[in-house]
Amino acid sequence: MTVSRIKKRRTGKEPSIVIHCLPNLSDAVCLQHKRFDRRASASATEINSDGSRASQAQGHDEVSLSYGIGEIVGDFVRDVVCIGAHGSLEEGRCTSARVILARHLTTEPFQHFEFDGVLGLGLSGLALNPEFHLFSQLAGRSSIQQTFSVFLARPGATGSQVTFGGQDEGRTEGETSWVPVSLREKGYWAVRILAVRAGNKVLPICEDGGCHAIVDTGTSLLGVPQQGLASLLAATARRAGHDADCQRVPGPRLAFELDGGSTIELSAEEFSRPAPTAVTSSATGKVHSVCRALLVPVEMPAIGDKVFLFGEPVLQKYYTAFDAKEFRVGFALAKHSQGEMVV
Repeated sequence: MTVSRIKKRRTGKEPSIVIHCLPNLSDAVCLQHKRFDRRASASATEINSDGSRASQAQGHDEVSLSYGIGEIVGDFVRDVVCIGAHGSLEEGRCTSARVILARHLTTEPFQHFEFDGVLGLGLSGLALNPEFHLFSQLAGRSSIQQTFSVFLARPGATGSQVTFGGQDEGRTEGETSWVPVSLREKGYWAVRILAVRAGNKVLPICEDGGCHAIVDTGTSLLGVPQQGLASLLAATARRAGHDADCQRVPGPRLAFELDGGSTIELSAEEFSRPAPTAVTSSATGKVHSVCRALLVPVEMPAIGDKVFLFGEPVLQKYYTAFDAKEFRVGFALAKHSQGEMVV
């Protein structure tokens, strides 16, 4: 998420966003989501981007944010945010935080999304103002452990969860391996990759030690640097019949050796496209059916030219913990129950 245009003033880089349609608004995409009713909150206060109370006479700041290929237009509000059971106002579980109320959403991509808001949980380096950083606000005002953890259910299943204040050990298999955060000053939950292997072959892309992987719950695929995409596709491709299920065709495993001795591994089933791709041989001109990895190219020059994104394929396999006190990320194999509901 990046700030693209702001009327009057700038705001934080990673705010929390909830959807809020104005009573007289006929925004079809906005209205298809569950919405926050500003009038029903006695604690909500309209503010400007600098935190000052908005004046009815002078109007208030408006923010425009880019989100992927789309755009959000909204207003700034300060409100009390609590974690816990619905309706719970437990001591130490609430804090004052700045939130953006989205009142206009572009058709693409928001008409395809089921979620009704975005909770910014990057490191505080991504927030221009501390009040936009909800988790640090909560941790600073209570005795909860400064760790949150993520469990993602398998594709098509329900039961994903975020745990604040620690880890749910019932969701893990074995111990958690901790890896130090490598891009702390930039605000990203990133870890350093020392080497990438496809089967027994070590790929050259990370030989200079310049690779990082951002662990990102907002990314649905495995992201790889643009300059390494071709070599990764070539190293993991395999021939198959034109009607083959590529997620059942054997292939080399992808392994990412991380700083601290941990390794993240994905089987061919976990990173492959379901259907084969028709590829024309440059030498013979013949067309072959090839099973290929489902990867998204990444270009983030502000961070570096060798940035990976550990999205859903990694997060579904590994229960992931984010420690904001020790600045480290923990990985443990996720425990998926046999009774997970598939929808």
